[in-house]
Amino acid sequence: MNKDLCIHSWPGSYYVQGDKRWVHGTLLLSPCRLAFTSDKGLPLTSLQLSDVTGIRKETSSFIFSSLTVLVGGREKHWFSSLQPSRATVFNVIEHFWRSQLLSCGGQGATAAGGTPTKGRELINLVSSSQKRLGDTAKVLHHQGEQFDRIMNGLDKIESDMDVANRLLTELESPPWWPFGKRLRPPTQPEAASEAEPVLSPAWAFGKDGLILKVPSLYSQGPGPGPDPNLKQGQLAILCSGLEITDSSGQPVHKYRRDEVDDIKVQSPYEIVVRQRFIGRPDISFTLHSARMPDVISIVEIQYARKMQFKEELLELFRPEDASASENHDMGSSMWNAATGFLGRVMHPASASGGQVSQQVCEQTVSEAEAEELRQILRKLKTLALDTESELERQNEVLDVIGTSTDQATSRINTSHRRIRRLL
Repeated sequence: MNKDLCIHSWPGSYYVQGDKRWVHGTLLLSPCRLAFTSDKGLPLTSLQLSDVTGIRKETSSFIFSSLTVLVGGREKHWFSSLQPSRATVFNVIEHFWRSQLLSCGGQGATAAGGTPTKGRELINLVSSSQKRLGDTAKVLHHQGEQFDRIMNGLDKIESDMDVANRLLTELESPPWWPFGKRLRPPTQPEAASEAEPVLSPAWAFGKDGLILKVPSLYSQGPGPGPDPNLKQGQLAILCSGLEITDSSGQPVHKYRRDEVDDIKVQSPYEIVVRQRFIGRPDISFTLHSARMPDVISIVEIQYARKMQFKEELLELFRPEDASASENHDMGSSMWNAATGFLGRVMHPASASGGQVSQQVCEQTVSEAEAEELRQILRKLKTLALDTESELERQNEVLDVIGTSTDQATSRINTSHRRIRRLL
């Protein structure tokens, strides 16, 4: 993700310590930096989020509400007159600052080693592909569990239809028929079995299909844009839908999977989820999160046809839409390119005829990096094969579900006609 990408900007004032005066301008927040620029375009300050030690709400001159940012324990920066409100700006900056603190360990290791090598860049690329394929496999696994529950429900319906058929046959037999027997009051075991609820597909829409849960900022409204009602909470991605909870864990709203009409990606860290209605206002929530790229990678699989990206974000999240030709046979080309690259890296002399230039030497990777790449590629291949077998199994289950549903519908219609003749 681009570290210079502007996540949010707010108009406000900054106190210049040297001149001892307030300067009006714009406060800018990026994934790793907090900066302030005056209205004339002059940069007044730029702070790394990893260097920030605290963010507080204070008052200047005992009247004006301000926001202070502590750097190194002694250096303090004052921001005031923030719009739409100080609380909104504080919630957003604190959210991304805390996420930066959680990820600073991995970034520190990279910074200590200097500029990442070609091998490390390739490892990061393949690791990202592995993570995305793993998320896809997890979604398929939960989807297969739902199919199994539907199959159990259809089996229960089939069993109940057998009982209904036997009872209707007894009702249809005349009183003088010697082989018919009248209905008897059900015993306690039979009554208890009849009282058992039929497993319905709605039972699958529970909280036991959790895929990912991330801290977020939410607000209800049309979005996008500054919203003074941004609150801290959590976003849970379920196999059955999306659930938004507040900071105390209390549910705010839950979208069932069929209730989501569109998801607009405003930025890599902001989405708008909407459910349309006719005759009354839509239910729309604007969500911000430092881990939104992970959320988008999963939600894009679940709601592929309902995702809406801005044109400048298509190249970031859907590069295949920008160049569809490059996406042809991506899996095999990635495997061949990666293995060929490893071969050239491990045997540079054979690849260049014994003449290794300085530029080629700089692009080679170490033995440890090559071994790590091989392990990741093996895991990718295993995940791909498991995903393929799961898809084949689910296709077979879908065929059985379709046939069983048609048979159950036919039997229900037949029983309905028989009941009408008895009335």
